[in-house]
Parts: sequence; structure tokens; C-alpha cells
Amino acid sequence: METLKAAIQPDLDAVATFGGGCFWCLDAVFSRLRGVRKIDSGYAGGHTPAPDYHQVCSGTSGHAEVVRIHFDAALISYRQLLEVFFTIHDPTTPNQQGNDVGSQYRSVIFWHTPEQEDAAHTLIQELENAHTWPAPVVTQILPAQTFFPAENYHQGYFETNGGQPYCQYVVAPKVDKLRRKFPAWL
Repeated sequence: METLKAAIQPDLDAVATFGGGCFWCLDAVFSRLRGVRKIDSGYAGGHTPAPDYHQVCSGTSGHAEVVRIHFDAALISYRQLLEVFFTIHDPTTPNQQGNDVGSQYRSVIFWHTPEQEDAAHTLIQELENAHTWPAPVVTQILPAQTFFPAENYHQGYFETNGGQPYCQYVVAPKVDKLRRKFPAWL
């Protein structure tokens, strides 16, 4: 009976994990999408057990700043999340987003299902075929790894610190780009 129920009812709490620069930017953008239930900023993909912000920022932990997105797949698809992800950051710069430099700012997708892995590869191939960027996409596509939540003050950072210069000059333009490109998804 459970199998039948799962086949009929879509997954109302699917999970996606992306890294594309500072997690404050990703959190601010994805939190505005219809169907996104919850976002956790954190760290994934490294070797240091239970890293903190200072370890990750030093580049020695191997972790990337990421967001873990819980979403209602009946309201927004994983493909749509990927489209937003590839719109709001530069997936052609290894270990860098703007002035944020280091492996902690790398472009990475941590897939949770084989379907997510396939969707990521498919979209990257489509973007490459369309010559969306002048350089090749360097986004890593890796199986989901242990997620370590960031410290509380990083959660929803833009909402509580929107007047801070970094938020005004780096985060706000990404939110504005989302509003312009995907108004129907907000």
C-alpha cells in the first residue's frame, strides 16, 4: 500500500543541494521561489569533520559553501531549480564567484537521486550546446555527501542583513536577476 501511495502522491519534500559561491546569495535567491519549503545554508564536500565557518573560509577543510533546499516537487521541479542555479552564478570559473575566491566557492551540484544526476548532466550539455557562456562549464556533479549546517547567523542572512554592503552589491543583484528572469516562479 505504501508503494502505491508513493507512486500517486509526489514527493512533497524533495531535497536539492547546490554550491555556487557564497551561500548567502543562494539562500536569498532560492528562498523566493514558490514551492521551496526550507533552505539551510551549510557545508559539504570536504574532509574536515563538523567544519565551522572559519575552517571553510580558510580553504583547508575542502568543503564548499552550499544550500540544502527542501522543495515541493509538485510546485517546482528539480529542473527549474537547476535553471535558476545556472542563471544566478558563473559556472565557468573554477573556485571563484566574483571577488569570492577559493574552493569553498566552487560551482557544485550534490545530487540525491540518479534522476537529479541525469538532470544536471542534461542541462549542462544543453547549456554547452547553446554556447550560453564563452568558457566551458566547470560545475562539479557529485553524489550528496554529509551536510553540515552553518552557524545560525548565516541562516537567512540576506533577510536580516540586507543593508550590509556585501548584500547590497553582491546578493541583491542576484535576487533582482531572479525577479526579472523568473517572475512566474516567485
